[in-house]
Amino acid sequence: MDAATNATAAFKLLTLNTHKGFNSFNRRFVLHELREAVRAESADVVFLQEVLGSHEAHAVRYPQWPQKSQYEFLADSVWQDFAYGRNAVYTEGHHGNALLSKFPIVRYENHDISIGTHEERGLLHCVLRVPHSEIDVHTVCVHLGLRETHRRQQVQHLCRLISQDIPANAPLFVAGDFNDWWLLANRRLQRCGLREAFVQHRGRLARSFPVRWPLFKLDRIYYRNARISRPRVLSARPWSRLSDHAALTAEVQL
Repeated sequence: MDAATNATAAFKLLTLNTHKGFNSFNRRFVLHELREAVRAESADVVFLQEVLGSHEAHAVRYPQWPQKSQYEFLADSVWQDFAYGRNAVYTEGHHGNALLSKFPIVRYENHDISIGTHEERGLLHCVLRVPHSEIDVHTVCVHLGLRETHRRQQVQHLCRLISQDIPANAPLFVAGDFNDWWLLANRRLQRCGLREAFVQHRGRLARSFPVRWPLFKLDRIYYRNARISRPRVLSARPWSRLSDHAALTAEVQL
């Protein structure tokens, strides 16, 4: 590809655990403010975790509750395509991972990686048709379990997905909430051929949780067959008031 083509094949990623549209400790419903903050970042592809598909009780309790799903509300008219992977189902509704995209999503599949019945988790695999790119772009939106024994198996599932379902030469971005308190998943994913954006540019993973005093390195942006620049942690206002996790962004060039 020539220089002009490279320039048009550049875009921006953002990943965030939305905490189901509530701030830390569930004190306020902040989905409308969250939508404005995400819009202001002008990301082309947005990875969302813990986003509600529906919740009947909240819809009655909160006057500003949207009439459509949270991911459709966040996408609105800005992100023309979106995909949702329902992971957790309960009496009032369900939640999971979602991807919002300014590029066409040509196909997607949600992979159930739940271990037993303790926690419902999934990997949302989407294939994007990015203009001026010679090959389709693959994305995987991730939310791993809280137990280390579960995460080991879930990372193995992710690595199998990458090796079996994603072409070796395809651009790939894997982002989300890894709940990787002890950094074991990070080492395993590196062995699967992935690089992490903050490690490559700053020498260490980003601190993203809890958002007001980020100490733990739970949220990540991994990639393969692409160039990433300007990784940023969004933990100052307004982001510190919009979730319990900080959002991460990075710029991409294919």
